[in-house]
Amino acid sequence: RKNIKFIFIRFSAWQYAGCDKLWAGLVTTLCDSIRHHFGALPLSVYHVMGTRPRFASGFSQKEWVLKTGTCLKLWGMLFVLGAGLSILLVAVLVPGIKDHHALKVVGSAITSLSGSSLVLGALSVLKNLLISEKQKIERLTNSEKFASQLGFMSKVHSEVEVLVDFLTFMEIFERRRLRVVLEITSLDVCYPEKVAGVLNAMNTLLSDTNTPFIFILAVDPSVIVPCLEQTGCMKGLADNGYLYLNRTVTLPFSIPEMGARSRLRSLEAAVQTREDLMYRIITSNVERRRAKCQGVPAAPSRRELDAEAVRCIHEAFRCLHDGADPLARYLPTHGAHVRRIVNTIPITLRLLLHRAGTPGTPSPRAAAAWVVLADQWPCRLSWALQCLEDAWQSRPAPDFGARTLWSIFQENVGELSALRQPLQNVLSLDGDPELFQTFLASDFPFAARDARAFLGVTVNLDHSIRHKMGLLRGLNRLQKAAATPVSRSVQCPH
Repeated sequence: RKNIKFIFIRFSAWQYAGCDKLWAGLVTTLCDSIRHHFGALPLSVYHVMGTRPRFASGFSQKEWVLKTGTCLKLWGMLFVLGAGLSILLVAVLVPGIKDHHALKVVGSAITSLSGSSLVLGALSVLKNLLISEKQKIERLTNSEKFASQLGFMSKVHSEVEVLVDFLTFMEIFERRRLRVVLEITSLDVCYPEKVAGVLNAMNTLLSDTNTPFIFILAVDPSVIVPCLEQTGCMKGLADNGYLYLNRTVTLPFSIPEMGARSRLRSLEAAVQTREDLMYRIITSNVERRRAKCQGVPAAPSRRELDAEAVRCIHEAFRCLHDGADPLARYLPTHGAHVRRIVNTIPITLRLLLHRAGTPGTPSPRAAAAWVVLADQWPCRLSWALQCLEDAWQSRPAPDFGARTLWSIFQENVGELSALRQPLQNVLSLDGDPELFQTFLASDFPFAARDARAFLGVTVNLDHSIRHKMGLLRGLNRLQKAAATPVSRSVQCPH
């Protein structure tokens, strides 16, 4: 079971934007893709005759244990069919017994009853072979009479359960774990009600335990959050779309702005696709081969880099598990937030190792502390980073990098208090303010240079929050400048 197979499914919400029920397009795409991947016949046979495999309780060395009841039923049906055929053949072929009509009747009755069940099973398999799960759900959604009833979502959920049970059975059959990865794109170009419906469908598919689904949601939070806040699904969350996303997404990955080196790499990759400039690739290969022949030391291999990344990840997790370490007391109590931190730390450390060689590379413990800081206080950290960026642009002093992040936040906390009304939803994401002060003031006094080093690899912090703060701060300064009277100097004549 160490072997894992990923089944990738792409779902573009724009293709189903005209549909009244966009979430049904997600479910039908899932059903149709799994049907095409494994074939219609295995899924149809399992739909009629299959039963969900049970997960073993306790410790066992066996990976596959047959169900006793299922085996007894199968062999019992085959035995009855064989017995009926034997009696019928004996009554028809054996001389001296042909005149016993009662034996023929018994044999034909047993054969017909056992054979009819097999015929009905074959007809059910043929029906599921001709009518797919996608067509069933589309038929349900087109029926306005049934869509208004209470059992509509239950019927759809039962079709999804069959897929999950089938995938569990195929894991046993193929002797490897299966994971279905659904990539959801173009959701930010749909109507608000349809956006909420797709997210609710994701939660429905992930509601059961041991579900093999992984969703990759590629959206712009600054567009999705207002869409969610316009719908009626936010009534239980105080009309806060950020809270809804935090409870839905288990691994946030916010892509930072592209740096200068990344822009150059993107330009180089675009240039190399030109056929008239392909000689540059040949030239680079020749230079690499020449350096190898001249004995130039090669760069570290991929295996060495991966081993170093695993060592750093283990060290960071060791700090989280250590009760004597101050970092352990800042871990959240909510399970979803803990999973977010555990999922984000390896990505952050691998991005830091990708930038290895630059001066002042942070330690794994500092990286873990930064991930916890970004998860627990996203609003206050975003405000401190925005103030740091504005101060660095206005007065780039050489000793400014030595200032602590807490001192920068303390200087501008009054301005944040003045903007608390437009930032009310974002402020509700933060944890205990006193713990934030203890975290930055005493336990982890990150400097400005540390914040700049971490900013390029911070993936669990929504950068749209910081951009919104920069816009509000600029408008606030414009209002203050407009309210300040302008003094004019008058020159006296001689």
